[in-house]
Amino acid sequence: MNGEFRHKGSVLLLAIFVIALLTAVVIGMLQLSTEELQLMRNQIYAAEALAIAEAGLNNAFIELRNDPSWSAGFANKTFNGGSYTVAVAGSTVTSTGTSSQGFVGRVKADITVGSSSPHIIRIDRLRINE
Repeated sequence: MNGEFRHKGSVLLLAIFVIALLTAVVIGMLQLSTEELQLMRNQIYAAEALAIAEAGLNNAFIELRNDPSWSAGFANKTFNGGSYTVAVAGSTVTSTGTSSQGFVGRVKADITVGSSSPHIIRIDRLRINE
């Protein structure tokens, strides 16, 4: 009878050890899932900022099609909850988009504007987030 009591105590210790091990595994998996969700959110916000910057570039192209000498640019023009700033320096148009969460994307284009109306814009070189 004395031998039966010793085995009952070891089973209890083994059960506690298994529960502690399973708890550590579950916490680790939750941590990984949380980090992956944050990475996904960051990717979405960065893509949103880049899309806003592209919208600013397209808006600048509209102005340049109407007036090839246009160089005023835009400052903090709102778009889709964020904003973009466009600067025109010679044949280079730079658009910087900021998402509502503060992420920033930048698109820079070296362009050639056609001489006849409607003025066709050719992108010679496009740089993204440089």
